[in-house]
Amino acid sequence: MNHATSFRPPLPEDGAQVHQLVSECPPLDQNSVYCNLLQCSHFRDTSVAVDMGDRLVGFISGYLIPDRPDTLFIWQVAVHEQARGLGLASRMLLEILRRPQCAKVSYLETSITADNQASWGLFKRLADRLGTNTQDSTLFDRDRHFRGQHDTECLVKIGPFNNAQVIEAS
Repeated sequence: MNHATSFRPPLPEDGAQVHQLVSECPPLDQNSVYCNLLQCSHFRDTSVAVDMGDRLVGFISGYLIPDRPDTLFIWQVAVHEQARGLGLASRMLLEILRRPQCAKVSYLETSITADNQASWGLFKRLADRLGTNTQDSTLFDRDRHFRGQHDTECLVKIGPFNNAQVIEAS
C-alpha cells in the first residue's frame, strides 16, 4: 500500500467525509455533519485534513480559545485504521502548531477520558517533543455535566512552549 500523505487545511466539502471518518474511529464521539462543516470552514486554519490517495485518513479539529488566544484547544483527533502506525496524529498536531495563525500559541489544551490510553500517549509524547509539561484536571464531570451519560472528560494542558520549540519538534 502507498503511504504517501498530503496535509492541508480542511475545506467545507470535507465535512461529510470527516463525519464518515469519525464514525469509523471508535470510541470518538460523532458530531453532526453540520458541526463537521463548521469545523472545516470556521476552524480550518486551526484544523488539518490528511489525504492518502483520494481518501481522507486523518483529521484534527481545533480552535484558538476566544478569551485566551495563546491557547489552542484540540477538539478531536481521528486517524483511519488504514493510516495508523505512521505517526499521523503527531504530525497533524505539529502541522497546526507551525501555521502562522498559531505563532503566538504557548499552550495546547484538549480533553480526554480516563480510559483513552492512545490519546493520553499522543499528548504526553507531544509534550515531551516540545520539552514542556502536562497538567490535568477535570473539565467536565460525568455526573455534574453529562448527567451520567458520558465519561468524565479530563482537561490536559501542555505548555508553556514557543514557536522555536515547535519548529525543533517537527
